[in-house]
Amino acid sequence: DIQSMSDFARRPEVTVETMGKVHNPTGEGVRAVSSQVQNRVAKFRNNQPPAVDEHETKVKDVGTARRNITRKKSGANEGKFDSRNKKQGGHGKGKWSEIMDGSLDDFADPIDQNDPLYDEVEHSKYILSGGGEELAPTGKYDENTERAIYGPMLTLPEFKIRLAESIREYFDSADSDEVIRSIEELKCRSYHSEIVKKAISLSLDEGPRERELISRLLTCLHPTPLSEDDMEAGFQVLLSSLDDLTIDIPDAKAIVGSFLARAVVDEVLPPAFLSTQNNDRPGDEVVEKAVSLLSREHCTARLERVWGPGDGRPVSELKAVLDQLLKEYLLSRELDEAARCVRELGSPHFHHELVKRGVTHAMEEASPSESLDAMAALFEFLVKNAIVSEYQVAKGISRLQKLLPDLSLDVPSAPTLLQEFVTLARERGCLPPVKQL
Repeated sequence: DIQSMSDFARRPEVTVETMGKVHNPTGEGVRAVSSQVQNRVAKFRNNQPPAVDEHETKVKDVGTARRNITRKKSGANEGKFDSRNKKQGGHGKGKWSEIMDGSLDDFADPIDQNDPLYDEVEHSKYILSGGGEELAPTGKYDENTERAIYGPMLTLPEFKIRLAESIREYFDSADSDEVIRSIEELKCRSYHSEIVKKAISLSLDEGPRERELISRLLTCLHPTPLSEDDMEAGFQVLLSSLDDLTIDIPDAKAIVGSFLARAVVDEVLPPAFLSTQNNDRPGDEVVEKAVSLLSREHCTARLERVWGPGDGRPVSELKAVLDQLLKEYLLSRELDEAARCVRELGSPHFHHELVKRGVTHAMEEASPSESLDAMAALFEFLVKNAIVSEYQVAKGISRLQKLLPDLSLDVPSAPTLLQEFVTLARERGCLPPVKQL
């Protein structure tokens, strides 16, 4: 211990100036690290396994499955990391890469005709559509695809939607020229037979005014742009679909029968069309209705007013229709037909004129008492079915009483006949209480 203490005392003092010069006062050729340390480091390095690549998977413990995966993101691009190229985690999963976003489709090479995937319709310079129409003289051209179009410009459902819009506008404006212009702009000549069916079908849900407008529209559409073949084909399609229309509109067959008869009178359809349909559809209710309307006396004048004056005609025409209706009833005594005509007039405020003219016509008949009884039966039927109100009947009788002096000039027994009718009407419940008469 004394020897060690003496050796320690002889140890040169280590200062800042003498650092690195221990055991070598001159400081020449001696490293700061001792030879013992250098030998120990060299021995340690010789026992290490060979170096591995930075990105290679390293196994921590030999014989185990544990791995420490390290990926180095440094180097020249350090500080310029782009997350779009990130592969760790779920970022970008299911995302289209730039080359697959469709932006390069316009620059794709054309497919060879010998290629098994070549489609003549898809890769040709024409657009083919149904209908078999030839290209119009002015040509049909799709600006979006830059291709010529053969056939209709629209599909059938699209054509029906556009047509329905035009017809509904026609119900408001009554401008047939605008309808013709819109049909010509659609450029779908192969669908023209659908115009007849669509127009009549839409009018079934409307009143007499709209049905009269449709009858006039069919006259304006014939022969241009709708040919005679288009008209016949359209009515055939309409007759074939009547079963479906009857579900929503019970009296659709009677209305379509009137349209058929009116079309023949307006020379839109040839009379031979009804004969052909009668042979193809024996016992068809619609065809028989049209034939019966055309078989009546003065059928042309009657069918011109088949829809009544509900299209906005003046009062003078309304009175003429009422006279025709009442005379026809006195001949046929058909309550249902007369009630349908009165309902289609669409003028409940004018029913008092119906009562006044009905009683007047009955008084002028050969057997006035029998005719008055039939007229009372008609008004009883109309009142019970809520077609004509009791107050309209009372107003009509009140007007008759004021006209008795003039009426007696033509029918001397008019006061007695009028009192007889009032009694019949009160017994049948056609009049309100006496105090309101």
